[in-house]
Amino acid sequence: MPKLADDLSMTINTRINAMGPSKIRAFDEKASKIPGMIKLTIGEPDLNTPDHVKEAAIADINANDSHYAPQAGKPELLQAISSYLKRELDVDYNPETEICVTVGATGALNDVFMTILNPGDKILVPTPVWALYFQLIKMCGAIPVQVDTSKDGFILTPEHLRQVLREEGKGAKAIILTDPSNPTGCVYPAEILKELASVIKEFHLFSITDEIYGDLVYNGNVHHSLSQYIPERNILISGLSKAYAMTGWRLGYIAAPAQIMSSIRKTNAFLVTSVTDNVQAAAIEALNNGQEDPLEARKIYEKRLKFMKTGMEKLGFEMSTPQGAFYIFAKIPEAFGTDDEAFANELAAKAKVGVTPGRYFGKGGQGYVRLSYASSTKQLEEALKRIEKFVENI
Repeated sequence: MPKLADDLSMTINTRINAMGPSKIRAFDEKASKIPGMIKLTIGEPDLNTPDHVKEAAIADINANDSHYAPQAGKPELLQAISSYLKRELDVDYNPETEICVTVGATGALNDVFMTILNPGDKILVPTPVWALYFQLIKMCGAIPVQVDTSKDGFILTPEHLRQVLREEGKGAKAIILTDPSNPTGCVYPAEILKELASVIKEFHLFSITDEIYGDLVYNGNVHHSLSQYIPERNILISGLSKAYAMTGWRLGYIAAPAQIMSSIRKTNAFLVTSVTDNVQAAAIEALNNGQEDPLEARKIYEKRLKFMKTGMEKLGFEMSTPQGAFYIFAKIPEAFGTDDEAFANELAAKAKVGVTPGRYFGKGGQGYVRLSYASSTKQLEEALKRIEKFVENI
């Protein structure tokens, strides 16, 4: 096996060297090695991709659609995304100039960060949040400014945003907002988004909204977007991974004003050339003919949420009711203190249930754990039994 030449060992990108691996993934990998483990660690739907979506991909393969697609995406898919955004959010994006298809929402994030951020730029990141944001921002040489929302019910308030922009976030170029939230499941009300939009406009910021869970909202809540209030500033990111159980298909997209989209499309083309043909064919089918699919998934997840929330609250876990996504972000019982990492490690070792330490999601996460209820109902029932036994024994 080859060994890297000694004179090359210290010459790679110093930003990459300075970063550790994803703690969320590292914890999941460690938990996965324990026999009999029930993993509630990763946001991976247990549901299958709808059959009509799979059949569209198969038909595309059989039709020998195996050549380079247009770099920004097939025109039919760009139109399907535009129609979906109009239908769901009543926002208008020109498919010819204002939308780009990407390799998953993660690819979309990379495209956007690499397009708008220069080394030294600050970008505000309300926390707790999916921690990959921090690493992607740092890869651009930019600075993520964590904004702890734990004292505000995990919803960034306009007052808090204004305070941060006058203090540690002074001079920031952008803010990224995840709605519905991973890990908390919180959904931003329309009135809060309107007020945030005013502050963002006042301080001349880009806003980036990660709306990958936008189709998964519960309890009568409605998903809104900053694109409804400041479309001239907002860069909307979403995809099909969660609502259509298509995580492995890696299909995301970006919608933004044409003036910035021309640069985003350029970045995307440099990074991936184009997205896989048959994946785009599947996405066209999902968006055009699968409007009921997310609704069916939503019903399943909402039942699981109620089951897990009721059971965990009886065991002493505190949480606000998640309104979207498929996670519970629960404060661990007082008997365990605030060391969420130790709690998660002990739960994995003794009860064989994998949950993710809250501190891995940034400021405000300490003392909490995140668990995904996108696992099967049978697994959730068994996991709750194991958690109950573990808590009672302690």
